[in-house]
Amino acid sequence: MKTIIKNARIIRGGNIEENAALAYEDGILIPTPEDDAGCEIVDAGGQYVSAGFIDLHTHGGGGHDFLDGTVGAFLGAAELHARHGTTTLLPTATSGTYEETCAMFAVFEDACKKNSAGADMPGIHLEGPYFAPTQAGAQDPRFLVTPKPEQYLPIMNATDKLLRWSAACELDGAMEFADACREHGILCAIGHSDATYECVCEAMKHGFSHITHLYSCMSTVHRINAYRYAGVVEAAYLCDGMTENSLNGNGLTVEIIADGVHLPKSLLQMVYRFIGPDRTALVTDSMRGAGLADGQESILGSLENGQRVIIEDGVAKMPDRKAFAGSVATTDRLLRTMVHLAEVPLADAVKMLTETPARIQGLSDRGTLDAGKRADIVFFNDALNVTRTVVGGRTVFEMS
Repeated sequence: MKTIIKNARIIRGGNIEENAALAYEDGILIPTPEDDAGCEIVDAGGQYVSAGFIDLHTHGGGGHDFLDGTVGAFLGAAELHARHGTTTLLPTATSGTYEETCAMFAVFEDACKKNSAGADMPGIHLEGPYFAPTQAGAQDPRFLVTPKPEQYLPIMNATDKLLRWSAACELDGAMEFADACREHGILCAIGHSDATYECVCEAMKHGFSHITHLYSCMSTVHRINAYRYAGVVEAAYLCDGMTENSLNGNGLTVEIIADGVHLPKSLLQMVYRFIGPDRTALVTDSMRGAGLADGQESILGSLENGQRVIIEDGVAKMPDRKAFAGSVATTDRLLRTMVHLAEVPLADAVKMLTETPARIQGLSDRGTLDAGKRADIVFFNDALNVTRTVVGGRTVFEMS
């Protein structure tokens, strides 16, 4: 049966269409039929309707971490985030033991087969363990190493579900690692890095094309002896496609944790103004504490080898409170932050949660409301609270 959504404010193509309609059938968006006889009609009641939100970087939520390595952890986190408008997410692993990483992959496809009420999970993101110890942040320094083919090639060759890998591009062997990512079709991102601008330019030639959580755990202007050097932050602004650093002539893309805590209003506005919604994706970088209230303790990473964190002031913190330990945000909170705090137009904020992350990750079957795309749809009200989530044409959440 065809489904037609009517009486909606549809956010599409950078515009908001008033009193508009949208249709889908068999999980795919279709042109809106002129005759709605025999169709299921969904009255949006004047609410906003957009493509489903895409989170390229999340470690879990609802008390679950993907490194727990259980089907229940995958399903629980996917369902928690779907209730907040996420229709696609990349389960992300922090730096951990090789055995934990392999266990995560071992249950992933089984979890996907059983996932009937959560966000779609097309593949996995590995965040580490190839990071600079000086930029470890909440990554456990016990597990940080330099990239070696004998470690990463078996993982790359064992699965086609590894979609993204974050690493510090200045490490010994990082350029060869990026070459291998490119050969395997894996998005290679710069993260937890002390690289100079010049190193980033070289890294782009090997396939590094994205920056993991801009401003968090990365170099900026610094001195070496008496001389100043630009860092990864400055590269994000300068490598905009106008130079010839990258393999394909495109600029670096970035992601930001727009929970209103990791970055203040001024930096959110700076990223929007000078990098822009076409190169910027919003991510939660959420850990298992997403959905939990302030004042509770949680664990970042696996239950066995993870690190204890405190949920406080709407964010996860390391026990000494000297560093954040991932967010407890959901994608609807990112939307509210960009619109209400950063004063970004709603259509652009939605673009950074839909079309832009889909393009960054190469998810060509989703991210817009064009006919032929997956019917991943989110409804939200004037307060930007999600009221309904549709994943592949299946309603997985509806506010009662």
